[in-house]
Amino acid sequence: MKGKSLETERNLVWLWWIVPALAVYLVFMAWPLFNSLRLSFYTGTGFKLDNFIGFDNYVRLFAGGEESTRFLGAFKNTLFFFCVHMLVQNVLGLAFALLLARKTIRGKPFFRTVIFIPATLAIVVTGFLWKLILNPQWGPLNIILGEVGLGDWALPWLGESHLALFVISLVSSWQWVGIPTMIFLAAIQGINDDYFEAAEIDGARPSQVLWRIKLPLLRPIIGVVAILTFTGNFNAFDVVFAMAGPNGPPAYSTDILGTYFYRTGIAGQHPVGIPDMGLGAAVSTITFLVLLAGVVIMQALSREPRGDRR
Repeated sequence: MKGKSLETERNLVWLWWIVPALAVYLVFMAWPLFNSLRLSFYTGTGFKLDNFIGFDNYVRLFAGGEESTRFLGAFKNTLFFFCVHMLVQNVLGLAFALLLARKTIRGKPFFRTVIFIPATLAIVVTGFLWKLILNPQWGPLNIILGEVGLGDWALPWLGESHLALFVISLVSSWQWVGIPTMIFLAAIQGINDDYFEAAEIDGARPSQVLWRIKLPLLRPIIGVVAILTFTGNFNAFDVVFAMAGPNGPPAYSTDILGTYFYRTGIAGQHPVGIPDMGLGAAVSTITFLVLLAGVVIMQALSREPRGDRR
């Protein structure tokens, strides 16, 4: 009996390691998430939510009116922000990784450093620097365009409603392109050389090696990068805040879910300026559900078919 009790104690030792992590998760992750869901069914004045209203906050976000227009517009802009990152940041990251993986490229440490340096900068600092660079009156970009004879291209980059969010998305993609580059590069370097040797013996062209060997083997990693991009962009706030402010100028064209939530649940909408925490909690709950659904779908799409597993 004594031997069995000792064996049982040894088998339960792992509990002492998982309990602290579980406690931290429950206190700092699960409980705030549950409380945010609960608050989305209430309303009140300022930070005091004591009036249960059921799904009224969600109805306000989807049933038309000013709040619905602002929320759906912010959602559309956030989706556009994500798509630009997928098409620019991740495609460039994959291209850079493929170039850096070549054995004939010299100065790889230098290029890796140059590509990754922007990711080490504070986002707010990067946003303000680019805001100065893009200044329509004395910003270096417009001055350079004028000097090289492209003065017609000098625009108020952050003042045009059809350009502002795209420009901010490009700035954000520039800053974070080093992350997917390093992830893709590590994945490419981890591919067994036997595949490439067999392709060389068969006389495969570089394009065939790319499309039939590298990309299929990188499919799970592409899925991971897509998930990281999706979750990061749907939680974005600081770069838009730094370059355009919390009110989404011009004409709410740069308003994303992060800035809309900030105005609604924390700072308070103009001109009243009183936070509506119940509506803000509803926005955060919807954002969480969108993220959950998106991650599940992307995981399913990036999973290797059973027949392709080695």
